[in-house]
Amino acid sequence: MAGKGIPGLEHLHVWISIPFCFAYTLALLGNCTLIFIIRADAALHEPMYLFLAMLATIDLVLSSTTLPQMLAIFWFRDREISFFACLAQMFFLHSFSIMESAVLLAMAFDRYVAICKPLYYTTVLTRSLITKIGMAAVARAVTLMTPLPFLLRHFHYCRGPVIAHCYCEHVAVVRLVCGDTSFNNIYGIAVAMFIVVLDLLFVILSYVFILQAVLQLASQESRYKAFGTCVSHISAILSTYTPVVISSVMHRVARHAAPHIHILLAIFYLLFPPMINPIIYGVKTKQIRDYMLSLFQRKNM
Repeated sequence: MAGKGIPGLEHLHVWISIPFCFAYTLALLGNCTLIFIIRADAALHEPMYLFLAMLATIDLVLSSTTLPQMLAIFWFRDREISFFACLAQMFFLHSFSIMESAVLLAMAFDRYVAICKPLYYTTVLTRSLITKIGMAAVARAVTLMTPLPFLLRHFHYCRGPVIAHCYCEHVAVVRLVCGDTSFNNIYGIAVAMFIVVLDLLFVILSYVFILQAVLQLASQESRYKAFGTCVSHISAILSTYTPVVISSVMHRVARHAAPHIHILLAIFYLLFPPMINPIIYGVKTKQIRDYMLSLFQRKNM
């Protein structure tokens, strides 16, 4: 099989690759730095930062699953990918997207316990529970995504081996199939709706309780400080879910828009959260910011 890149913009591939390469470099540096800091500083071995390390790891895998191949297409016109490698890329791409949603939900639960049940924080969010949450996130993603490669493996592909996309997305692969793909389409939509709607619903519910608890605090300074601990997480939620919502709306409102519009939106969804999340947490989280400043001060001494 082969990836076509961005249909209609083939002549601009080299120029388009520049911002993508820059964003991927930022994602690699930012997320690796976050993981290093959280691992190196014992004071950051708390639930919130352990979940953040999970998020950074997922963002690294998500961006690295697709960006190197995209850059190979843009720079070297290396479009070839084996069928099984394509299925593997699709599996990792969608599985880690589901894991990212689960970790964001876990981080919302962490903030709920920290603000609404502060006396129970250390007894509820134990290392054991954090490990179980991580394992549950992986198990849910793998369980939901495992059927897709097996289903796609047994189809007959008579519409050519070229995918009209930069990477092996489920919908792009299904379009090459000759036969009844209604089950795949329904299953894909059902999983997406189940994950986005259910996880986002619980995240919103958590913040309703958090807002109620914050408003009941006596002083304005206490309210500001309590809600300030949630700013980074809210920003990460917006950076992750906003591109998903925009892409979904565009698919329904602008069905007849040029294919490259939808592809660019899909790439933006993959690149933007991994690039922006480390910046959000690096700037907004005092402990991480202080550790980075201390590293720079040691180098300058």
